[in-house]
Amino acid sequence: MAYFDQNSFSLKGKVALITGGAEGLGKNYSIALSLYGADIFIVSRTQKGWEETQKIVEDNGQKIGFLQKDITEPGAAKETVAAVVKQFGHLDILVNNAGMQLRNDVLDFKDEDWQKVINLNLTALYYMSHEAAKVMAGQKSGKIINIGSMQSYRAGKFIFPYTASKHGVLGLTKAYADALAEYNIQVNALAPGYIKTNMTKALQDDPVRGPEIKGHIPSGEWGVPEQLMGPMVFLASQASDYVTGVMLPVDGGYLLR
Repeated sequence: MAYFDQNSFSLKGKVALITGGAEGLGKNYSIALSLYGADIFIVSRTQKGWEETQKIVEDNGQKIGFLQKDITEPGAAKETVAAVVKQFGHLDILVNNAGMQLRNDVLDFKDEDWQKVINLNLTALYYMSHEAAKVMAGQKSGKIINIGSMQSYRAGKFIFPYTASKHGVLGLTKAYADALAEYNIQVNALAPGYIKTNMTKALQDDPVRGPEIKGHIPSGEWGVPEQLMGPMVFLASQASDYVTGVMLPVDGGYLLR
Protein backbone atom coordinates (compact mmCIF):
# COMPACT_ATOMS: atom_id res chain seq x y z
CA MET A 1 0.00 0.00 0.00
CA ALA A 2 1.30 3.44 -0.92
CA TYR A 3 2.15 5.88 1.83
CA PHE A 4 3.79 9.27 2.14
CA ASP A 5 5.96 10.72 4.87
CA GLN A 6 9.25 12.57 5.28
CA ASN A 7 11.15 9.44 4.24
CA SER A 8 9.46 9.39 0.83
CA PHE A 9 12.29 11.56 -0.51
CA SER A 10 15.05 9.62 1.25
CA LEU A 11 17.63 7.86 -0.91
CA LYS A 12 19.36 6.03 1.92
CA GLY A 13 20.78 2.72 0.78
CA LYS A 14 20.48 3.67 -2.90
CA VAL A 15 23.28 3.77 -5.46
CA ALA A 16 23.21 6.34 -8.27
CA LEU A 17 25.25 6.20 -11.48
CA ILE A 18 25.65 9.64 -13.05
CA THR A 19 27.31 10.07 -16.44
CA GLY A 20 29.40 13.25 -16.49
CA GLY A 21 28.55 13.70 -12.81
CA ALA A 22 31.61 15.69 -11.72
CA GLU A 23 31.18 18.79 -13.89
CA GLY A 24 28.50 21.34 -14.74
CA LEU A 25 24.93 20.41 -13.91
CA GLY A 26 25.98 16.78 -13.43
CA LYS A 27 27.94 17.81 -10.36
CA ASN A 28 24.79 19.38 -8.91
CA TYR A 29 22.91 16.12 -9.48
CA SER A 30 25.65 14.19 -7.66
CA ILE A 31 25.50 16.63 -4.75
CA ALA A 32 21.70 16.55 -4.56
CA LEU A 33 21.37 12.77 -4.58
CA SER A 34 24.17 12.30 -2.03
CA LEU A 35 22.59 14.94 0.21
CA TYR A 36 19.50 12.73 0.42
CA GLY A 37 21.48 9.57 1.17
CA ALA A 38 22.55 7.99 -2.12
CA ASP A 39 26.03 6.66 -2.78
CA ILE A 40 27.39 8.01 -6.08
CA PHE A 41 29.27 6.47 -9.00
CA ILE A 42 30.53 8.81 -11.71
CA VAL A 43 31.72 7.89 -15.18
CA SER A 44 33.39 10.61 -17.23
CA ARG A 45 35.84 10.98 -20.10
CA THR A 46 38.32 12.93 -17.97
CA GLN A 47 39.01 13.26 -14.24
CA LYS A 48 38.09 16.93 -14.22
CA GLY A 49 36.08 17.81 -11.10
CA TRP A 50 36.60 14.42 -9.44
CA GLU A 51 38.49 15.63 -6.38
CA GLU A 52 36.08 18.45 -5.53
CA THR A 53 32.98 16.30 -6.14
CA GLN A 54 34.40 13.49 -4.02
CA LYS A 55 34.96 15.85 -1.10
CA ILE A 56 31.40 17.19 -1.24
CA VAL A 57 29.80 13.75 -1.54
CA GLU A 58 31.89 12.38 1.33
CA ASP A 59 31.11 15.47 3.43
CA ASN A 60 27.45 14.57 2.82
CA GLY A 61 28.23 11.22 4.47
CA GLN A 62 28.14 9.10 1.32
CA LYS A 63 30.52 6.88 -0.63
CA ILE A 64 31.65 7.65 -4.16
CA GLY A 65 33.32 5.76 -7.00
CA PHE A 66 34.72 6.83 -10.36
CA LEU A 67 35.47 5.37 -13.77
CA GLN A 68 37.35 7.27 -16.46
CA LYS A 69 35.75 6.17 -19.71
CA ASP A 70 34.44 7.54 -22.99
CA ILE A 71 30.88 6.21 -22.87
CA THR A 72 30.56 6.37 -26.67
CA GLU A 73 33.07 3.53 -27.02
CA PRO A 74 31.71 0.04 -27.83
CA GLY A 75 31.07 -1.91 -24.64
CA ALA A 76 31.43 1.16 -22.40
CA ALA A 77 27.94 0.87 -20.92
CA LYS A 78 28.42 -2.76 -19.97
CA GLU A 79 31.82 -2.02 -18.42
CA THR A 80 30.44 0.96 -16.48
CA VAL A 81 27.43 -0.83 -15.02
CA ALA A 82 29.62 -3.82 -14.10
CA ALA A 83 32.01 -1.46 -12.27
CA VAL A 84 29.12 0.04 -10.27
CA VAL A 85 27.79 -3.37 -9.27
CA LYS A 86 31.28 -4.59 -8.38
CA GLN A 87 31.86 -1.64 -6.03
CA PHE A 88 28.41 -1.24 -4.49
CA GLY A 89 26.59 -4.52 -5.16
CA HIS A 90 23.56 -2.94 -6.84
CA LEU A 91 22.37 -0.02 -8.96
CA ASP A 92 19.16 1.85 -8.17
CA ILE A 93 19.34 5.17 -10.03
CA LEU A 94 20.80 6.05 -13.43
CA VAL A 95 21.14 9.69 -14.45
CA ASN A 96 21.98 10.01 -18.15
CA ASN A 97 23.53 13.46 -17.89
CA ALA A 98 26.55 13.45 -20.23
CA GLY A 99 25.97 15.48 -23.37
CA MET A 100 27.43 17.94 -25.83
CA GLN A 101 26.34 20.61 -28.30
CA LEU A 102 27.99 21.72 -31.55
CA ARG A 103 26.81 24.71 -33.63
CA ASN A 104 27.03 25.62 -37.29
CA ASP A 105 25.00 27.07 -40.16
CA VAL A 106 22.73 24.64 -41.94
CA LEU A 107 24.71 24.41 -45.18
CA ASP A 108 28.05 24.12 -43.39
CA PHE A 109 27.21 21.52 -40.78
CA LYS A 110 29.85 18.78 -40.70
CA ASP A 111 28.97 15.09 -40.92
CA GLU A 112 31.42 14.23 -38.16
CA ASP A 113 29.83 16.79 -35.82
CA TRP A 114 26.41 15.22 -36.37
CA GLN A 115 27.84 11.81 -35.46
CA LYS A 116 29.68 13.03 -32.34
CA VAL A 117 26.58 14.62 -30.82
CA ILE A 118 24.21 11.77 -31.68
CA ASN A 119 26.68 9.19 -30.36
CA LEU A 120 26.98 10.85 -26.94
CA ASN A 121 23.56 12.42 -26.42
CA LEU A 122 21.41 9.60 -27.74
CA THR A 123 23.21 6.36 -28.59
CA ALA A 124 25.25 6.22 -25.37
CA LEU A 125 22.08 7.00 -23.40
CA TYR A 126 20.28 4.10 -25.06
CA TYR A 127 23.03 1.60 -24.22
CA MET A 128 23.57 2.88 -20.68
CA SER A 129 19.83 2.59 -19.98
CA HIS A 130 19.76 -0.88 -21.52
CA GLU A 131 22.59 -2.17 -19.30
CA ALA A 132 21.22 -0.51 -16.16
CA ALA A 133 17.76 -1.94 -16.86
CA LYS A 134 19.16 -5.49 -16.82
CA VAL A 135 20.35 -4.96 -13.24
CA MET A 136 17.24 -3.07 -12.14
CA ALA A 137 14.88 -5.64 -13.64
CA GLY A 138 16.47 -8.32 -11.47
CA GLN A 139 15.90 -6.13 -8.40
CA LYS A 140 12.33 -5.32 -9.48
CA SER A 141 13.03 -1.63 -8.85
CA GLY A 142 14.91 1.29 -10.30
CA LYS A 143 14.86 4.86 -11.56
CA ILE A 144 16.26 6.06 -14.87
CA ILE A 145 16.43 9.83 -15.25
CA ASN A 146 17.37 11.30 -18.61
CA ILE A 147 18.36 14.90 -19.26
CA GLY A 148 16.42 16.57 -22.03
CA SER A 149 16.38 20.20 -23.04
CA MET A 150 14.20 23.01 -24.31
CA GLN A 151 15.27 21.53 -27.67
CA SER A 152 13.32 18.39 -26.80
CA TYR A 153 10.30 20.54 -27.74
CA ARG A 154 11.62 23.31 -29.98
CA ALA A 155 13.73 23.83 -33.08
CA GLY A 156 17.39 24.77 -32.96
CA LYS A 157 18.42 26.06 -36.35
CA PHE A 158 22.15 26.02 -35.59
CA ILE A 159 22.27 22.83 -33.49
CA PHE A 160 20.66 20.13 -35.65
CA PRO A 161 22.14 17.02 -34.01
CA TYR A 162 21.52 18.44 -30.53
CA THR A 163 17.86 19.12 -31.32
CA ALA A 164 17.45 15.70 -32.93
CA SER A 165 19.16 13.98 -30.00
CA LYS A 166 17.07 15.76 -27.37
CA HIS A 167 13.84 14.98 -29.24
CA GLY A 168 15.15 11.41 -29.27
CA VAL A 169 15.74 11.51 -25.51
CA LEU A 170 12.07 12.33 -25.02
CA GLY A 171 11.11 9.40 -27.26
CA LEU A 172 13.44 6.96 -25.51
CA THR A 173 12.17 8.13 -22.12
CA LYS A 174 8.64 7.18 -23.14
CA ALA A 175 9.64 3.91 -24.81
CA TYR A 176 11.75 2.70 -21.89
CA ALA A 177 9.08 3.82 -19.40
CA ASP A 178 6.49 1.68 -21.15
CA ALA A 179 8.78 -1.33 -21.60
CA LEU A 180 10.20 -1.33 -18.06
CA ALA A 181 7.05 -0.57 -16.06
CA GLU A 182 6.42 -4.28 -15.45
CA TYR A 183 9.74 -4.43 -13.59
CA ASN A 184 8.82 -1.51 -11.29
CA ILE A 185 11.35 0.74 -13.03
CA GLN A 186 10.29 4.35 -13.56
CA VAL A 187 11.87 6.27 -16.46
CA ASN A 188 11.54 10.04 -16.55
CA ALA A 189 13.51 13.08 -17.68
CA LEU A 190 14.34 16.63 -16.72
CA ALA A 191 14.36 19.39 -19.33
CA PRO A 192 16.46 22.25 -17.96
CA GLY A 193 15.56 25.67 -19.26
CA TYR A 194 18.07 28.49 -19.60
CA ILE A 195 20.34 27.95 -16.59
CA LYS A 196 23.26 30.15 -15.51
CA THR A 197 26.36 27.98 -15.99
CA ASN A 198 29.84 28.47 -17.37
CA MET A 199 28.66 26.78 -20.56
CA THR A 200 25.87 29.34 -21.11
CA LYS A 201 27.87 32.43 -20.06
CA ALA A 202 28.49 33.53 -23.65
CA LEU A 203 24.75 33.31 -24.33
CA GLN A 204 23.90 35.22 -21.15
CA ASP A 205 26.33 37.97 -22.14
CA ASP A 206 25.22 38.12 -25.79
CA PRO A 207 23.83 41.66 -26.29
CA VAL A 208 20.98 40.39 -28.49
CA ARG A 209 20.17 36.82 -27.39
CA GLY A 210 20.75 37.42 -23.66
CA PRO A 211 17.94 39.98 -23.19
CA GLU A 212 15.78 38.16 -25.76
CA ILE A 213 15.87 34.91 -23.76
CA LYS A 214 15.32 36.70 -20.45
CA GLY A 215 12.31 38.51 -21.92
CA HIS A 216 10.84 35.19 -23.08
CA ILE A 217 10.87 33.71 -19.56
CA PRO A 218 7.70 34.60 -17.60
CA SER A 219 9.65 34.75 -14.34
CA GLY A 220 12.02 37.22 -16.04
CA GLU A 221 15.13 35.43 -14.80
CA TRP A 222 17.52 32.75 -15.93
CA GLY A 223 17.55 29.71 -13.64
CA VAL A 224 20.40 28.62 -11.38
CA PRO A 225 21.72 25.04 -11.11
CA GLU A 226 20.37 24.57 -7.58
CA GLN A 227 16.81 24.86 -8.95
CA LEU A 228 17.26 21.53 -10.74
CA MET A 229 18.28 19.67 -7.59
CA GLY A 230 14.82 19.33 -6.03
CA PRO A 231 13.21 17.92 -9.19
CA MET A 232 16.13 15.48 -9.52
CA VAL A 233 15.67 14.19 -5.97
CA PHE A 234 11.91 13.84 -6.55
CA LEU A 235 12.37 11.74 -9.70
CA ALA A 236 15.01 9.57 -7.98
CA SER A 237 12.93 8.92 -4.87
CA GLN A 238 9.95 6.85 -3.78
CA ALA A 239 7.87 10.04 -3.94
CA SER A 240 7.72 9.64 -7.75
CA ASP A 241 6.89 5.91 -7.86
CA TYR A 242 3.67 6.55 -9.84
CA VAL A 243 5.32 8.96 -12.28
CA THR A 244 6.81 7.47 -15.44
CA GLY A 245 7.35 8.48 -19.07
CA VAL A 246 7.38 12.17 -18.19
CA MET A 247 9.82 14.90 -19.16
CA LEU A 248 9.62 17.66 -16.57
CA PRO A 249 10.58 21.13 -17.82
CA VAL A 250 12.39 23.20 -15.19
CA ASP A 251 12.39 26.39 -17.17
CA GLY A 252 10.70 29.24 -15.27
CA GLY A 253 7.82 28.94 -17.75
CA TYR A 254 9.92 29.42 -20.90
CA LEU A 255 7.86 26.92 -22.89
CA LEU A 256 4.63 28.78 -22.11
CA ARG A 257 5.47 31.46 -24.66
